[in-house]
Amino acid sequence: MSADPVRTLAAALAVAAGAELELDRPGEAEHGDYATNVALQLAGTRRRPPREIAAEIAEAAAELEPVERAEVAGPGFVNLFLRDEWFAAALAEILEDGEAYGGAAPERCERVQVEMVSANPTGPIAVSSARNGAYGDSLARLFELAGDEVEREYYYNDSGAQIERFRASVEAVRRGEALPEDGYQGAYVQDLAALKGDPVPLMLKEIKTTLERFRIHFDSFRLQSELEQRLPELLPKLDTYEKEGALWARSSAYGDDEDRVLLRSDRSPTYRAADVAYLVDKLERGFDRAIYVLGADHYGTRNWYAAVGRMLGYDPERVEVLIYQLVHLTRGGEQTKMSKRRGNVVLLDDFMDEIGVDAARWYLANRGPDQTIEIDIDLAAERSQKNPVYYVQYAHARIAGILRNAGDATVASEPAGPLAAEERELVKRLAELPAVVAEALMKRGPQGVPTYAIRVADDFHRFYHEHRVLESKQQAFRLGLCRATQSVIARCLDLVGVEAPERM
Repeated sequence: MSADPVRTLAAALAVAAGAELELDRPGEAEHGDYATNVALQLAGTRRRPPREIAAEIAEAAAELEPVERAEVAGPGFVNLFLRDEWFAAALAEILEDGEAYGGAAPERCERVQVEMVSANPTGPIAVSSARNGAYGDSLARLFELAGDEVEREYYYNDSGAQIERFRASVEAVRRGEALPEDGYQGAYVQDLAALKGDPVPLMLKEIKTTLERFRIHFDSFRLQSELEQRLPELLPKLDTYEKEGALWARSSAYGDDEDRVLLRSDRSPTYRAADVAYLVDKLERGFDRAIYVLGADHYGTRNWYAAVGRMLGYDPERVEVLIYQLVHLTRGGEQTKMSKRRGNVVLLDDFMDEIGVDAARWYLANRGPDQTIEIDIDLAAERSQKNPVYYVQYAHARIAGILRNAGDATVASEPAGPLAAEERELVKRLAELPAVVAEALMKRGPQGVPTYAIRVADDFHRFYHEHRVLESKQQAFRLGLCRATQSVIARCLDLVGVEAPERM
């Protein structure tokens, strides 16, 4: 298990309290380093006044080695004031863990598949699909840090009406003819027409290149046309009925919002039929957890996948559907379009050209998936401390500069004297990382990581502006604090696919 100084302290206090508890950081320094409201929670079951329970817990807490004193406050809070020794020990644990800090070794490592992006290869990747990738990949990185085995997969269709219309559009350009009605337009169609061969694999190659640039590497790809070959074997296993010549799944009886058409009246399969084959394919490959990352337009089918699992006898808990909202780009407070290649869509390559890969990854991951994202292009492209990703990266680069200048100077976790308030606050902030990562994974919300990274940078900058690191009495300790901070910032940036620069 990775270091978690706060949880270790909470566990020790839980023994004294005789109940599980959580420690929070009070908003005001005079309320201590940590506090718990466990006495308020216990009052009902123990049928005693909460302040009376709190007084007993405070008395027991004061006997703990890390605790300098404990006080009862308000209706029954217990406030803890910690010794410098706790901060030194916490820093030592963080430094010892190094790059592993913030992770955890689960009791049973799961095999997790995160299927994301999965846009059909009929055009370049748009920013809307890029949010899918940023969200899914950051979640995959959280699973990996937790010790799980993760596979990233891209699922696409290489046949059907959309694909054929795309092929027909490219062929029309090659022949010098007018595009078909509802055909695909844009400069990329012209580019593909200048090349030989089927435009679908050519487009897919461009998509892969774009996503690699976006720092998403897919471990596997699945074709809808190949999976559909299993439908004659799988559809008879479902609970189905005939209606108006079509074959329907009775999915509403298994937790779905409504029944779904599997085969049209002409017996051609629908996307929902392909979903059946794809889900079986995922679970047969031995994944303990199959995660679908889908846009808001798929909200109506969010319960369909688990319903299929139930019909086929699989544990529906193995299936997760994560929905994310839209992306709006603004400039000067008004929505803007950057793409000249496809007038009604902003392409990911254009977006990265405009603001850079780091900013693109950051801004597409720093809001919860249930929120629409509005990105100010001017701010996102700005290389100043007003831009949050630059601000956090600058903190990392500044620390790298300090450590370079320190050379082979001693790095330690033991202070040479009493700790300053800014040093204590920074250690407490660094000690939050395991809880931040655990909550982000549990809630499937990586947006908590960049929010936390900004707070780390805030605390570091306050510490740095108030205290000299090199050639100070506390040099060894402060170098240790700098190194731990650098490691935590680098971890946070990596979790959202952003680089941690050594120089800026």
